[in-house]
Amino acid sequence: MRIFHIHSGGVQELAGLPAQMPAQGFVWMACARPAFQARLAEIQASLQTLAGLQLVDLHVSDLLNTQLPSHYDYTSQYDLLVFRRLATQNGAAPQEPGATPAPSPLKRSGPPVLRRIDTSPVGFAVFDQLLLTVHPTDCAVRDAYAARLLADAPAPAGEGRSSAVPGARRPASPADLMLRVANLMVDGYLDLRRELTRQLDHWQTELLKPRSRYVNWNSLLEARLSLHQLDDICEDQRTAVQNWTDALETWAVPDSSAGQRDLDLLKVRSRDLLEHIERVVHHVRRLEQSSETAVQMHFSVQSNRTNDIMRTLTALTAVFLPLNLIAGIFGMNFEFIPLVHKADGFWWAMGSMVFIALSLVLLFWRKRYLARTR
Repeated sequence: MRIFHIHSGGVQELAGLPAQMPAQGFVWMACARPAFQARLAEIQASLQTLAGLQLVDLHVSDLLNTQLPSHYDYTSQYDLLVFRRLATQNGAAPQEPGATPAPSPLKRSGPPVLRRIDTSPVGFAVFDQLLLTVHPTDCAVRDAYAARLLADAPAPAGEGRSSAVPGARRPASPADLMLRVANLMVDGYLDLRRELTRQLDHWQTELLKPRSRYVNWNSLLEARLSLHQLDDICEDQRTAVQNWTDALETWAVPDSSAGQRDLDLLKVRSRDLLEHIERVVHHVRRLEQSSETAVQMHFSVQSNRTNDIMRTLTALTAVFLPLNLIAGIFGMNFEFIPLVHKADGFWWAMGSMVFIALSLVLLFWRKRYLARTR
């Protein structure tokens, strides 16, 4: 568990749960899901001391559920947002002492880019002056944003590590911090779409090669299923953020200009986050259409090749059909057949057969029945 005190003067990482709410700023409690389950009673007691209330039991179940889709819920005292992020593939972070081990993500077949489409939920409980986040054990998003907040210079003794990043505006509220962390998660999806595009472009090139004999249909099927799953994930994310944005409209208008500006900034960040998710949804659907089109074009190309082969075989059959007719006529068991008893009859028959064959070949060549389509 990592605990931060964020205020206008800087950011401090605390060694333990605070005994009381600081006079300025707000507190960010970021803990892994196994640690949240193991220290639930302690965290609930700390929330009662700092915020004056505890999490609802159903919301505790939502934060502990690893299969829950992205969604938004609220009470009169706090808001709850569950947002699914991409799981990391380079190993899990070390677990805290006493925490139960987290289940490992399912292994997927196919290229590495498809194995990256594995998600896990991150829960946000937004209070007035406190943000509680529940992450997977190997959550790199939390550590990445914490590294942004913390300064390189050591803090004075007893105050933890402090931050004073020049030019970086700190979150003004727990809701602002939640939107920034969620935006980092969506950036992971935006980066993933570039790799998916390159992979699908490679498959399309292989599918449309005229001499391609082998297509990895298992990987292509995995790609289509992964794109469908990613589409569902992004749809859930868009619905959750849209519900959060609608809830912002019901907040009371602050009296001060600074409070009004912070509320407007929350609305702007929420709309920006929603726009990023919609970009991912649009791109994923375009990739789905591209994969479907590539498969259809592949079968169309194979059908054209089959038609070319059948046309060539039909033309060759048409060339030899009159020759077989002539050979069959002269092979009849009649005593009197023209040219049979003549000395040059054989050469007349062979000459006519060659003439007919060359004439038909020339005719079919001019009509492009024997030409190969590129």
